[in-house]
Amino acid sequence: MDEGAIFRTYTVNGADSGLRLDVFLVRQRPDLSRARLKRLIDDGRVAVCGAKAVRASRKLRAGDEVTLEEPQAEPLELLPEDIPLSILYEDHDLLVLDKPAGLVVHPAAGHAEGTLVHALLHHCRDLPGIGGVLRPGIVHRLDRDTSGVLVVAKTDAAHSGLASQFKNRQVQKTYVALVYGNPGENQGTIDLPVGRHPVERKKMSTKSRRGKRAVTSWEITERFGVAALLKVAIETGRTHQIRVHLAATGHPVVGDPVYGSTKRISAITDPVVRSRLKGMNRQALHAARLSFVHPVGGEQMEFEAPLPGDMAELCRFLREHCLARL
Repeated sequence: MDEGAIFRTYTVNGADSGLRLDVFLVRQRPDLSRARLKRLIDDGRVAVCGAKAVRASRKLRAGDEVTLEEPQAEPLELLPEDIPLSILYEDHDLLVLDKPAGLVVHPAAGHAEGTLVHALLHHCRDLPGIGGVLRPGIVHRLDRDTSGVLVVAKTDAAHSGLASQFKNRQVQKTYVALVYGNPGENQGTIDLPVGRHPVERKKMSTKSRRGKRAVTSWEITERFGVAALLKVAIETGRTHQIRVHLAATGHPVVGDPVYGSTKRISAITDPVVRSRLKGMNRQALHAARLSFVHPVGGEQMEFEAPLPGDMAELCRFLREHCLARL
């Protein structure tokens, strides 16, 4: 028996007679995901009439007593860090923030500290735990140097619900991208598979033999002659999808160190403009809007993050310096 574990007993009534054990528990504990409850059953932490060797598929009868043992959530082996966060919204189940460029979302090789997860562990002192671990639930990510709206789950139920919405493409994501060149059309759709680059394994490519379907829609909101500001929506969520797709059309994202092209900068004749564009030291890509259904409350939610200072200032410069010459 785990020290600190909480035991709760539920009695099956006539209306619930015949239900599977896992279905019954989901009804009793909507704050826990079905996957979490299934693991507790498999781990022998659920008893029916005192018997622990039970299956999730066991059919219950009226009068059965179901005891659920909830072990204390295990601490995540990371130290909280006091990193400032721009919070757009927060409640018991989730948190929505405006992630700055340069902040890595999740610890990985080369980023053992200073990540968003470290910051959230400091900010969310009351995390109840997800999947039995005291951690924030990362259900989607933004590249380190992509800024904008990001939603994080704080509870098991919120994590499960958000993950389902992302998987079923029920979440609407809108980005803003500053790209090189002057596209011939005002809008378009890119439907090209994205997969691991056949030679450079750290890159993604539309030429991969194992690429998965990826769809990106774009619309020009402003033209600067040497560059254009796009509103971008994605139907799929492949790694680096927007950056790969826009580069494939010949209009890479300004400042992209991986999929950009030095030829684009070299072709700009105005030295002042060339210098300013070259000075954008990260991909000019921003997650501007995120819309989803609250995974617990059920209400439709939409959040926006304003264009960050570096992108806004570059667009202002292009607007004043380039448009005046057109």
